[in-house]
Amino acid sequence: MSFWRAYYHLVWATRNRQPWIQPEVEPHLFAYLIRKSASMGVYVYAINGIQDHIHLVVAIPPHLSIAEVVKNLKGASSHDLKKANILDSSFAWQRGYGVLTLGERQRKDAEAYVNNQKAHHQQGTTNAWLEREAEGDEALENIGNNLPSSPHTMQDEAGAYQVEEPPF
Repeated sequence: MSFWRAYYHLVWATRNRQPWIQPEVEPHLFAYLIRKSASMGVYVYAINGIQDHIHLVVAIPPHLSIAEVVKNLKGASSHDLKKANILDSSFAWQRGYGVLTLGERQRKDAEAYVNNQKAHHQQGTTNAWLEREAEGDEALENIGNNLPSSPHTMQDEAGAYQVEEPPF
């Protein structure tokens, strides 16, 4: 078996940011996403969210692409929620997703951020970088961070998951 450590922070939203992920939906949705992830060999370290979006901290094996994992999780969970009659047939996830890579040292902070999603949103202490609201796919040049046009390397500042300061 090969050795690998590939950690990611994934975020995606409900279509049109509809508040479909209510407290009575969460246990079913989160358990399903964890089971589906495990069936693909993806390990979920943290999962949480609020009514209109979810966050996951995961380890994805290198033989799977991030896009493949997200596509399977979004499609299968949407189908499962409709089949279980937990939500009506209009439920859908918004197009696209957000993904950030994590190092071993950042993983615990990312887990804490995800586990405290509800408190962050109630207290207004969310990290704007991690709470993107645009529907379309966004490349680095479109996110308004005043980065060099062609950065050779990009490093997070220490404490990217601390909400007091932006991560870049």
